[in-house]
Amino acid sequence: MELQLALDLVNIPEALELVKEVEEHIDIVEIGTPVVINEGLHAVKAVKEAFPHLKVLADLKIMDAAGYEVMKASEAGADIVTILGTAEDMSIKGAVEEAKKQGKKILVDMIAVKDLAERAKEVDALGVDYICVHTGYDLQAVGKNSFEDLQTIKSVVKDAKTAIAGGIKLETLPEVVKVQPDLVIVGGGITGQEDKHAAAKEMKEMINEAVFVQQ
Repeated sequence: MELQLALDLVNIPEALELVKEVEEHIDIVEIGTPVVINEGLHAVKAVKEAFPHLKVLADLKIMDAAGYEVMKASEAGADIVTILGTAEDMSIKGAVEEAKKQGKKILVDMIAVKDLAERAKEVDALGVDYICVHTGYDLQAVGKNSFEDLQTIKSVVKDAKTAIAGGIKLETLPEVVKVQPDLVIVGGGITGQEDKHAAAKEMKEMINEAVFVQQ
């Protein structure tokens, strides 16, 4: 079980500073969609160059021209690139093909997918690496979370790893690790805390403990 730090509301210098604070307790740094919109793929490149030992995810939420976009993100140093579960099968196939060619991985973000179980089965069959249940900001605001959705996709996915994102905090993490996703994605639960290092450390310890219990 890995811990991914999602960076959404920072510029490149702030991102580097933040990662430095928590790097020993995280596995993956996510350059969130707002950062990509504001800073471009330069943000991916800067973080990968500064922290070559960490994996970097480019949250491009690809919908079209998938092969090209995966190629560009890979060139910038991304290890994992996201595509939307609502994208066409042809686009997801294109993303997977390009990622394989580049030695990278594809995460499918299931945000706004209506039939989670059915679509998870379909994208799993397309050879993606991760399938992520994601409660977006706008739904978090009305109290939604992804814990049940995670159980839904865990029950149908055969090959891909599972991931969960959206509003995960220290208080809700025990509930998340119980369902045993492969990847836990945390944004404000770390970045919004006064002591970011302590928050990341505690979360990573909880994750490691859950993995130990599993074994």
